Amino acid sequence: MKRILYKSLAYAAFLPLLTLASCNYEEINTNPYEMTEEMGVMDGIAMGASITTMQRFVLPVGTQADRTDIINQYQVAYLLSADGWSGYIAEGNSWYSGLNNLQYYLQDDWVSSTYRNSYTEILSPWRKIKMECEKTGEMAPFALAQILKISAWHKTLESFGPIPYEHAGEMALVIPFDSEKDVYVFMFNDLKDAITELMSVAELGGTVVPEFDAVYAGDAAKWVKYANSLMLRLAMRLYYIDPELSKQWVSEALNHPGGVMTAADDAAQMSNGAGYVFVNNIAYCAENYGEARACTSVYAYLNGYEDPRLSAYIATSSSADALTGYDGRKYAPVPPGAPESHTKETYGDYSLPNLTSSSPTYWMKASEVYFLRAEAALHWSEFGDAASLYKQGIEMSFQENGVSMDIDTYLNSGNTPVAVSIGGYSAAAPTTATPEFAGTDEQKLEKIMIQKWIAMYPNGQEAWTEWRRTGYPKLNPIDGQSADPSVTKDRGIRRMVYPQSFRQSSEDAANYAEAVSLLKDAEDTPTSRLWWDCR
Repeated sequence: MKRILYKSLAYAAFLPLLTLASCNYEEINTNPYEMTEEMGVMDGIAMGASITTMQRFVLPVGTQADRTDIINQYQVAYLLSADGWSGYIAEGNSWYSGLNNLQYYLQDDWVSSTYRNSYTEILSPWRKIKMECEKTGEMAPFALAQILKISAWHKTLESFGPIPYEHAGEMALVIPFDSEKDVYVFMFNDLKDAITELMSVAELGGTVVPEFDAVYAGDAAKWVKYANSLMLRLAMRLYYIDPELSKQWVSEALNHPGGVMTAADDAAQMSNGAGYVFVNNIAYCAENYGEARACTSVYAYLNGYEDPRLSAYIATSSSADALTGYDGRKYAPVPPGAPESHTKETYGDYSLPNLTSSSPTYWMKASEVYFLRAEAALHWSEFGDAASLYKQGIEMSFQENGVSMDIDTYLNSGNTPVAVSIGGYSAAAPTTATPEFAGTDEQKLEKIMIQKWIAMYPNGQEAWTEWRRTGYPKLNPIDGQSADPSVTKDRGIRRMVYPQSFRQSSEDAANYAEAVSLLKDAEDTPTSRLWWDCR
């Protein structure tokens, strides 16, 4: 097995590329950051730069040179939807006179941005890598591309429902959508094949496109761990809808010799690498736009549990409305779903999320994997001891956030989340669950999901998905009324509706209708449940 190496690329210039085959998808299916064929004539650069491009759109992340282009893409695609629906971030602004995603009224341009940034931006560089690898016969870079594709596309699948997968990238007027179950099976098999390919490189100490890999610098063994962990995440997603399929792929992930993430430095994240220094989108929006603020839900749990991660997650505030935390510091969290009457000035001096420009943008942390394993063990004892894995997950999260506390003191405190009353908004304590791993299996599940939610902060996309799957953690309700009367405050947005551009031509309209028919409720609404959303 030869070592996969490519020449250094100090600067990759990106220009617009061709749209997907269907002309009616043009607006959401154009990637402005892909390099042209002429720019990729140097050996390995085209393929390597395409790897970097894919990584930059697993979650959109830019550099200072990009100014606010990618920051704004992240804002409308994720920050103004899942990051808020997850209970992590609240916004000190009310767009479209309150008719916006955070008040449960889906804006088409924002929804289109989510689809474009989680699906379309990945498609062309993935297809280019596939074609190049098929020509050369060296498939390790394509294995990496498959992992990156799934890292992005599972978010599309879990936001919208059916997506084109099996025939994606083919030259056809219309690409058919696949059912959610079929896509999960495709992803599991693609992950298994990619892991096998990269494992053969890892066993020889080899690397894959190291100078273009902004995540692990080409470390094949790290990619195997991440891919197994991603497989575990997706397998647990299916527990309540198809436990046999779920267990099959949990077993595949946990019994693989390459292992899963167990250490803090196993985390998949974007901060600096491949010659880039990346900017944290949430930090920029909080500091420069005066909008993104820490949500009351996070405060309710962390302050109630007297959790040392409180000051690591939420910045202090000088606001006259500020609350005194258990640690004696002042915090002013913002309620979710700011009503129309509130502006940026309303919450201008409230607590920012405690992030800086250099804070990593995480795809997955080791702590999340411990909680995935804890849930698997709760359901199937052959996968370990749920209590031990739960405890290890909390300890790992403390380590990841640079805080310390005696774990037994934390677990045995008897503390519960608190009610929050600030600036005219009041929310009761969301739950009476303590950190101690005790009670019925359902109570233990709630505790696992609470601690997993805390540990994943601020990865709102994954947190929103798991909240829909399990119903945990219980979150503070939005401030004011739902702007869409069909969406209740307790159930929230269950899925995003497909962009309107999906049905502009007769061919696309027929394809769109087929996609909708594959949904469990056969309705393209924000209250339609996805396949795995069945509790």
